[in-house]
Amino acid sequence: MKFFRRSILSESEKLEIFELWNNEYPEKLSYQSKEEFDKYLENLREQSHLLIIDANQKIKGWYFDFKRDNEKWFAIILDSNIQGNGLGTKILELAKQKENELNGWVIDHNRDKKKNGKVYNSPLNFYLKNGFEKLAANRLELDKISAVKIKWKK
Repeated sequence: MKFFRRSILSESEKLEIFELWNNEYPEKLSYQSKEEFDKYLENLREQSHLLIIDANQKIKGWYFDFKRDNEKWFAIILDSNIQGNGLGTKILELAKQKENELNGWVIDHNRDKKKNGKVYNSPLNFYLKNGFEKLAANRLELDKISAVKIKWKK
C-alpha cells in the first residue's frame, strides 16, 4: 500500500472514493449519485486529501481534511478489507505531522447498517487510542447521523 497526497482529486479518484464512501459508511449516509457527492466536496474549504492505493492502483483508503468555522476538520474511510492493519493509525500520523489540531464527528454506537447489511462498527475507540478526546457535550443529532465530536491537539 502506498500513500499519496492530493490537493485536488481527479474525476476517477472521486468516483472510487464515492464508491468507498457508499460501501463503508452507514447506508443512510450514502450519496445517490456522484454528482451529489461532488456537490458535498465543492462546499468544503481548503481541502487536502491522502489516498491509500493498493498494488492494483485501487483506492483502499481516503483521509481528507478541510476548514469549517475556523477549525480543521477531517474524516477517514478505509476499505473493511484493510482495517486492523495499522493503516488508519499511519494515515493519522501523517495528518498530525502537518496539522496542529483535528476535529471530527464520530458515530459512537453500533446501530447503523452498511449497504451490504453488515453493522457499521463505531471507530470511536480507534480515535481515543490515537490521542483524540471525546467532547461528549458536542453532539450531532440528525435523521441521517448520531455522532459525537472528537478533537486532537498537538
